[in-house]
Amino acid sequence: MKRILAMSIGIFVFDQITKFFVVEFWDLKNIERIDVFPPFLNFRMAWNEGINFGLFGDFDLRWFLIAISIVISIWVLWWGRNFTGWFGAFLVGCIVGGALGNTVDRVVYGAVADFLNMSCCGWRNPYSFNVADIAIFVGAFGLVLFSEKLHRKA
Repeated sequence: MKRILAMSIGIFVFDQITKFFVVEFWDLKNIERIDVFPPFLNFRMAWNEGINFGLFGDFDLRWFLIAISIVISIWVLWWGRNFTGWFGAFLVGCIVGGALGNTVDRVVYGAVADFLNMSCCGWRNPYSFNVADIAIFVGAFGLVLFSEKLHRKA
């Protein structure tokens, strides 16, 4: 469990640091766009009040989504408590740290601060995301593929 908590804290802190620098320090919340390495990497401010891709963003679900995020994080911690090794801790930590990073955004800003935008080869991606979103995806995808191998044998 200590490994999972360490990984969760690490992901959470990394997510919050990137958001602080891009959204606040570089003032993306006001200038709304910074071309970093177009079209491959751009910063585009997007406030996600819903779930994935802004789904249900027209409804006031802020506190419901905060509660769901906390409940799911606790459940994932409990479920992954018997994983062995750093890889399992990393995957669970990605989900928990990412979920809590986005939860803090909802508390502080009222929405999740998304800013990473990547496009390539004539395809323009209309969506933005953040480090927490990447971490949640990596953790969930990894657990789908490897969860059976990560549990201790009884």
